[in-house]
Amino acid sequence: MVTGAGSGIGRAVAVELARGGWSVALAGRREETLEGTAALAARETGSGPGGGPLVVRTDVSRPQDVDALFAAVVERFGRVDLLFNNAGTFGPGGVPVEELPYEAWRHVVDTNLNGAFLCAQAAYRRMKEQNPRGGRIINNGSISAHTPRPLSVAYTATKHALTGLTKSLSLDGRPYRIAVGQIDIGNAATDMTERMGTGALQANGETAPEPVMDVADVARTVRHMAELPLEANVQFATVLATTMPYVGRG
Repeated sequence: MVTGAGSGIGRAVAVELARGGWSVALAGRREETLEGTAALAARETGSGPGGGPLVVRTDVSRPQDVDALFAAVVERFGRVDLLFNNAGTFGPGGVPVEELPYEAWRHVVDTNLNGAFLCAQAAYRRMKEQNPRGGRIINNGSISAHTPRPLSVAYTATKHALTGLTKSLSLDGRPYRIAVGQIDIGNAATDMTERMGTGALQANGETAPEPVMDVADVARTVRHMAELPLEANVQFATVLATTMPYVGRG
């Protein structure tokens, strides 16, 4: 199952998993973009009508949507072996802390953190009880889980929280063969990072273009994490554009 599967990293990962033989469920708020991902995956794998990915329109911040998503997946596939907790939003960029509306803060928290929790909780319930027991959850963190960008308080706070969520889920999942890891991504080329090419605000107050990497490299990393046996786990992986201004002083 891939959340936020309609575009960007979610789409690339969903297609890569389908290419690897996984039965894939696509979740996201816009059904038309999910259908686009499903069509792309079907072309890549040669799936005929009815044999491609399952599309479920889902707002991960709504518990009832998450419940319906997992019910649809279990009905179609019988079990849940993998959740890629990918749905997320930057929120309003470039807004000083003192000017950030509470509604904007809440939207980022509801999507990035509460949505990840709700999906992980639902996955836990299925993975714990299914036979054979177990499964894997991969949370999409960010390099902001380690080092923030200027004027990104809501996004950065949720990504730091995701690291705690990952660690707690990983520990609590041990008795049930539930492996939980996190991938922290820096500057994958997607619509969300398109502005990097023209200029991103730096810690010293300057605006400078930043290098990006092919999102396919992220997708291959997620697939590697996903296909490990449950006795092995990539707890944390960082994949970033090699020369982006991350390692070093701001």
